[in-house]
Amino acid sequence: MKNTASIIESIRETKGEINWQELLETIIAAFDCTTGTIHTLDKSTNLLMLKSQKGIPDFLLPKMSMIPIGKGMAGIAAERKQPVEMCNLQTDSSGVARPDAKETKVEGSIAAPMLLDGELHGTLGIAKPVPYDFTKDESDALMNIGEEIGRRLISKEL
Repeated sequence: MKNTASIIESIRETKGEINWQELLETIIAAFDCTTGTIHTLDKSTNLLMLKSQKGIPDFLLPKMSMIPIGKGMAGIAAERKQPVEMCNLQTDSSGVARPDAKETKVEGSIAAPMLLDGELHGTLGIAKPVPYDFTKDESDALMNIGEEIGRRLISKEL
């Protein structure tokens, strides 16, 4: 995990609209991952809406464009308001990952809620093509990045 403080700083310094793709690719690179998603919460529908993705097969995008809270890794992370992690999504039998998620070909994966003062603003998901257990420091860093994104989203709403 490279310096995530610089990611948080860049979110704070961004003027205007967030470049979701650039932000996601920076996060993916910082955690030495290959795949990722950013979803924001649509408060009117209570659905997680896909803002950016990298490495998701095209045929899965329709299923990932809107995620109900409580469904799949992102939806469960949103519901629990805590990170949901899998060492190897390919061999998971917990039912947390949706069956189609295996088509991403990723193994070590984590989805973290973007929370600010306990309020949900969306989710961040990143994954590696190999089995991997994310450390507490990595999980905390992802939560901190999510908190900063949440802060930015609120400032835009005001």
